[in-house]
Amino acid sequence: MRILRTFLPRFLWSLAFLFALCLAGTVGYVLIEGRSVADSIYMTVITLTAVGYQEVFPLSPVGRTFTMILLLGGITWMGFWFANLTSLLVELDLKDVLRRRRTMKEIDRMKNHVIVCGAGRTGRQVAQELEGGTPYVIIENDPAHIAQLKEFLPQAHVMEGDATHDHVLIEAGLLRARGLVACLSKDTDNLFVCLSARDLAATITIVARAYEEATMDKLYRAGADHVVSPNVSSAIHMASVLVRPSVVSFLDIATRSSELALRMEQVVIEPTSSVAGTTLMEAHIPQRTGLIVIAVRKKEEQEGFLFNPVADTRLEVGDTVIVLGKEEQISALRAVMT
Repeated sequence: MRILRTFLPRFLWSLAFLFALCLAGTVGYVLIEGRSVADSIYMTVITLTAVGYQEVFPLSPVGRTFTMILLLGGITWMGFWFANLTSLLVELDLKDVLRRRRTMKEIDRMKNHVIVCGAGRTGRQVAQELEGGTPYVIIENDPAHIAQLKEFLPQAHVMEGDATHDHVLIEAGLLRARGLVACLSKDTDNLFVCLSARDLAATITIVARAYEEATMDKLYRAGADHVVSPNVSSAIHMASVLVRPSVVSFLDIATRSSELALRMEQVVIEPTSSVAGTTLMEAHIPQRTGLIVIAVRKKEEQEGFLFNPVADTRLEVGDTVIVLGKEEQISALRAVMT
């Protein structure tokens, strides 16, 4: 840590100076006044700290002069020590204030980002999935979770606050965001976040996590567009491992292996896209990007998909193309689609 590297030598020099004063005072009283080492150490300590106790032994004129010099050295040491300590505290506090201010300025400039409420295990995994592709802001009020998140994702934009408060959501850019993920530790908190977010931003996409299966319907009624239950998802995955192990193994390798990092992604066809109005055959998506086109969702049919679309499927503005491939291939497709 830079601050420790800056201030540690100063504190070490302060301790060395104090040790030198104690040694000089002890030796001086032993030689000048001819007293014992114990009495000399005690006299040196009460002189350096200026506590004002009674002298341990009568002082000669030379001893008084030596005591005054020692006293000035002690006052100088205390001034230097407290100056360093105050400077350290001020710089630590100022650094934290500047960091928060810089983070808030970056959040104020964000648009079409995702707000993640909660930095627990689920929140960190969501942030990792968004990292590099989608701007996001994490809201968390537990300093321990924030510290863990910073170790996990040092570049993450984190707001310290309670996501159940409206003003915190607004400061996180709710009115400019494209989506919100409610993954707090309690279902009641996620329910409250959904209610607040839907009331403040009617068109935002809200994804909520439900610990209890019975809470899922309530979250939908509170305004969530999608509700995910870890218990239900885990049960489905466990059953799938038993009945279709090859499929699950392929998906695990395709999406989690570092050697074959594939992603499923959706890309919306913009009015400026070169493939707008063309068919899949004419678009040459696999040939141009190496991606596999899995499905197409027509703009006017938001509830259904055309799985394994045929070559003459026409791509119109507003349609969504679902593809499977590597990150660099998806980036190439975005350049074509936008």
